[in-house]
Amino acid sequence: MDDIRNLKSLQLDALREVSNMGAGHAATALSQMTGQKIMISVPHLTISKLEDVPNQIEAREEPVAAVLMKMLGDLTGLTLLVFSQQTALQVAGLMMRKPATTLGAIEQSALKEAGNILSAAYLNALSEFMGMILMPSPPTLVIDMSDAVLNETYLEVAQQSEYVFCVESEFELMESNERLRGFFLLMPDVGSLNAILRATRVA
Repeated sequence: MDDIRNLKSLQLDALREVSNMGAGHAATALSQMTGQKIMISVPHLTISKLEDVPNQIEAREEPVAAVLMKMLGDLTGLTLLVFSQQTALQVAGLMMRKPATTLGAIEQSALKEAGNILSAAYLNALSEFMGMILMPSPPTLVIDMSDAVLNETYLEVAQQSEYVFCVESEFELMESNERLRGFFLLMPDVGSLNAILRATRVA
């Protein structure tokens, strides 16, 4: 797949539209779950090798919280939702409807639930675009340095596909005027990647 980073503008436009739909679904789902009005900025889509992703998210030595899920159904691969440690605390507090100061067991459970909701929203947008059935596995939470989290994920997918779709989204909490910045990473296996690329060519 040496040509993946040389996609035509129409293909990129199709992928960006899927990203927009996913972010919109995510904001709506998060609003319903928390009872807060949440707006979403236009997400930023990049396609790169997984080994190059840590620097896009956070300095390699900075801690992050990442919710990992397997993509099941007609397409297969991995999804990763990554927050900085500070944003993870904000998300956990939003889910619990009270401030979070540490990432203890309750906060981690809230983070996994948020990751489940947000990742499912992006997968639903991809499912609608592809006309296929996509389902997420139960979430797994990893809290570690950015480089360590991505390297661990890289080892799992290295034999499948080295490219990742990275969607950077910023959610604005209208009541508290807070902003939550997160990264949704889609890591399809080779067969699923080819299917997505074929779909963008005819979109």
